[in-house]
Amino acid sequence: QVQLVESGGGLVQPGGSLRLSCAASVSIFSLYHMAWYRQAPGKQRDLVATITSGGSTNYADSVKGRFTISRDNAKNTVYLAMNSLKPEDTAVYYCAATLPGGTFRGGSWGQGTQVTVSS
Repeated sequence: QVQLVESGGGLVQPGGSLRLSCAASVSIFSLYHMAWYRQAPGKQRDLVATITSGGSTNYADSVKGRFTISRDNAKNTVYLAMNSLKPEDTAVYYCAATLPGGTFRGGSWGQGTQVTVSS
């Protein structure tokens, strides 16, 4: 199992930016596919972005062009840069990890970090 710790959430005004970080405690971080999910109150947990062990990325349509996922294997960390934030981006954001061939929902999860977009 991978231990994941998210940070960087907070309160931001519409149109603002935040960068989330997720630090992983694992021996070979570079082997893992990583993802960010989010869950708004009363809603299901939805996929936001993924980055493979090889660095390929994918995004939900709702965040394309505004969010960027990246990873630093030397620091065992994955990031989510969020720009042009909207009130509908308000949610708890979770980091997830899985080895190739596995699923994120069956993988390791962090505890989440709250992002609130409000004026």
